Amino acid sequence: MCAPGDESVSLPAGEPSADVAIVGAGAAGLAAAVFAARRMPGRTIVLLDGARRPGAKILVAGGGRCNVTNRSVTADDFNGTSPHVIRRVLAAWPVEQTVAFFREIGVDLHEEEDGKLFPDTHRARTVLDALLGAVAESGVRLLAGHRVSAVERCGDGFRLSAGEARVTARCVLLATGGLSLPKTGSDGKGYEFARRLGHSLVEPVPALVPLILNGDFHRGLSGIAQDVELTVHVEGSRPIRLRGPMLWTHFGASGPVILNASRHWHRARLTGQAVRLSVSYRPGEDFAAIERRWLETISARPKVLLHNALAEWFADRFAQAILARLGIEGRTPLAHLAREDRRRLLNGLLDWPLPVIDSRGFAHAEVTAGGVPLTEIEPATFMSRRCPGLFLAGEILDVDGRIGGFNFQWAWSSAFVAAAGIARWFESGAG
Repeated sequence: MCAPGDESVSLPAGEPSADVAIVGAGAAGLAAAVFAARRMPGRTIVLLDGARRPGAKILVAGGGRCNVTNRSVTADDFNGTSPHVIRRVLAAWPVEQTVAFFREIGVDLHEEEDGKLFPDTHRARTVLDALLGAVAESGVRLLAGHRVSAVERCGDGFRLSAGEARVTARCVLLATGGLSLPKTGSDGKGYEFARRLGHSLVEPVPALVPLILNGDFHRGLSGIAQDVELTVHVEGSRPIRLRGPMLWTHFGASGPVILNASRHWHRARLTGQAVRLSVSYRPGEDFAAIERRWLETISARPKVLLHNALAEWFADRFAQAILARLGIEGRTPLAHLAREDRRRLLNGLLDWPLPVIDSRGFAHAEVTAGGVPLTEIEPATFMSRRCPGLFLAGEILDVDGRIGGFNFQWAWSSAFVAAAGIARWFESGAG
């Protein structure tokens, strides 16, 4: 075994060698391979992945359509240890260059709701095939079915073990992803590699994952979608307010606003902070406004039944469920509704508790929150500050975006910065 930092240790004879070894052929790894090859023609680049058919996570993204990026991406769309670094990376490879790059490799994109950009074919396979084709055309050697089990310092370079195979490389890029959707090959092994090479870790938790609710209120509402404002109340912190569609399910709740809130719930639980979620079913309205509208309805239509009035605002099943939970008779005419019941109802519509007990975990999470802190890498090159010659990109880093194509944009942008950093490293003579 090669000793860390021991320059006297020679590379073993007979083992294949490369200038650059990229571990992980997901979104970041595939893009970084292409970017690096274009910046460094003539350099030997190998891309290793445990799956015999890499890119499974790309294929399931966006409901099988792959939400490649978003029309508008800023640092505010992300969570992580260093917002200023995120901002810098996004500026280095912005959305416009992502769109141009994919157009160049044969994938035209179109815009859908909330600025999401999808391939015109509506097929994630189009995106993956284009990336794999670009990798092949660039001369990168893709070693599929080679699950890396160890990355070690070896003199001035590195030695990688993948089953019985050994590869030596002058520098390594970890693009191994996180722990989300393990069925696609994400096993968190990259975190172990990074730790062994000197890095710390912000403990990973699931993000963009549906939440499991206690009780049975949600069960009869399965399939109903509502536009809501969700508030995450974390002990000792300012409330986090999120707005968007929520989907009731048989196990609890999902939909964009729930997925975006999930990382905050998990992070608070991990750090031992009390956390609760509440929902306003009338986003953008306060109590005074909603009561004024309700009183106007009473004045104009005093004989209308409470349930019928409420069903004009919400799905019938939801109107029935919320009245039943509050113990208010839905057949009461509006004019006969007691003031106390009216105020309980309106307060409930504006601040309804969501009794979260868990999430569906990494198995259903679209992304991982946590990872290697950005403070431990050089922001201009994405080279490790702990291990020269080691670079990192993508989900392995402590950066996670909200739903809508932002995490893919982070993959493309961080891959570009890392690939450019590797090229500069060789140009400087360090490699």
